[in-house]
This record gives sequence, C-alpha cells and structure tokens, in this order.
Amino acid sequence: MRSLGARTMVNFAVLVLPLIAGLFLGYLLRQRKKLNLAKVTLGTILILIFALGFTIGSNNELLDSMSSVGLSALLMASLAIGFSVLLVALIRKRVKI
Repeated sequence: MRSLGARTMVNFAVLVLPLIAGLFLGYLLRQRKKLNLAKVTLGTILILIFALGFTIGSNNELLDSMSSVGLSALLMASLAIGFSVLLVALIRKRVKI
C-alpha cells in the first residue's frame, strides 16, 4: 500500500481540522444559548454551489463530456434512490411501523 504524500496529508488536514475544531467548540459551548446559524449555513452552501458551477462552466473538457457523465450520474442517483426506498419499505414492513 502506498503511503500518502505530503500534499495529500495537507489537503486532508485542511478538511478535517476545521471539522474537529467545530466539534470541539460546539462541545464546549453546548450549554450556552443556541446560535441560529441557518442563514450562515445557507449562504455558505450557495457560495459552494456557485463555485462548483463556475468551475464546471469554465472547464471545456468537462462540458464536452457532460452528456455521458450526466447520464451515468442520473443512473447512479436513480438506483441509489430506488434501492433506498426499497430498503426503507422492507425495514418498515419487518419492524411493522
């Protein structure tokens, strides 16, 4: 098994350290008044979606392959949703909910 490169470890740390810091801070402040971060979260998600769209729109190679990628993505999403619904139905029947 290959060892992770230094760059991969830095990328991993950039993603995981803020998560751990948020968990730790949330744990320490859990008894205080709850902050309503819904608007901040929505704004951040909208910025991320915009950035993703901008990145896709500026990549000619990706745009050229969008039809085949889109079809594969539609198939995978449909199968995931279908099997999720089927599994929930089977579990509900088994547990009798």
